[in-house]
Amino acid sequence: MITVGVEEEYLLLDPVTMLPVPLVEQVRAAAGLEPITNEHEVQSELLQAQVEVATPICTDLEEVGGHLLRLRHAVGAAARRSGCCLAASGTAPFKGSVPVPVTPKARYLFMRTQAPQLVDEQLINGMHVHAAVPDQETGIGVLNRVRPWLPALVAMGANSPLWNGQDTGFASWRTVVFGRWPVSGPPPQFADLADYEHRVQALLTAEAMADTGQLYWQARLSERYPTIEIRCMDVQLQADEAVMFAGIVRALVTTAIREAKSGTPVPSRAPELLHAANWHAARHGLNNALIDPHAGDVVCALMGHITPALEESGDAREVTSLVHRLLQVGACADRQRRALAEGGPKALMELITQEV
Repeated sequence: MITVGVEEEYLLLDPVTMLPVPLVEQVRAAAGLEPITNEHEVQSELLQAQVEVATPICTDLEEVGGHLLRLRHAVGAAARRSGCCLAASGTAPFKGSVPVPVTPKARYLFMRTQAPQLVDEQLINGMHVHAAVPDQETGIGVLNRVRPWLPALVAMGANSPLWNGQDTGFASWRTVVFGRWPVSGPPPQFADLADYEHRVQALLTAEAMADTGQLYWQARLSERYPTIEIRCMDVQLQADEAVMFAGIVRALVTTAIREAKSGTPVPSRAPELLHAANWHAARHGLNNALIDPHAGDVVCALMGHITPALEESGDAREVTSLVHRLLQVGACADRQRRALAEGGPKALMELITQEV
């Protein structure tokens, strides 16, 4: 059974104005008072109006959901004690005119000197799913096989339609903001691990990035853990939606490993088509046909692709049910838009803080 872990990033918002507030250290300190969290599970992010949580290594989806709910409730309570609200939105709906201070870590401060406007606008929050792989060489094969499915995950996980008080017209504006960094978007296809390492070193030599932490590809090898990290989804409104993606990613990785062992050819996707599909997914979410030259209904094709792995892990019933619900009620971005249209900023705030 492939183990998984999930990281989620949240916003810290003023409860009245909905503007981001730089209170991450106060929130982390308050969260540290909770007996149900530890210092490794609650971390700061690039900007001081963001906070990140990370689950322990999990063997089943029930465990993932339990940890996410525990962490969301603990950090949400810590935020309230610190005078702010924890919000599960892929972008800050209202940004304000004063930039949020950078967290005072050396690499973050260096990024601020290199790309000040990009850093000031990095009020974006994602969820990352780590799935274990036996070794890095296998991990490269997994990357090559999951990359065609990344646009589908972007569309399904879209939760960032608003920016600076306006509807961007995109379901995942976070994807667009992240795509402005030099090394971002869907990863290229790699010949093997040596090719991956050579390309990463070439990017470092060219100073396209300051360190490997700025490998902002939507899927990459993790440097800290023996895992593949899928990082293309926005943070989700509800923990069970994050659980759904944990199950999908684990099934994708399981399927990729099985295909590699059986000698199934790596699917070929032209990089320009994959990048166009990624943009299209960020623009429309689930409200338009996704671009894929080899499939009609991409979500249906995805589920067909991973169903054997879901059944093997015992996740099929839960993940299938959650995907059906998603298709019925719409992606989180659609719910943000409905809340703002029907109830104004107050209803939007209630929506993005409902489970934190």
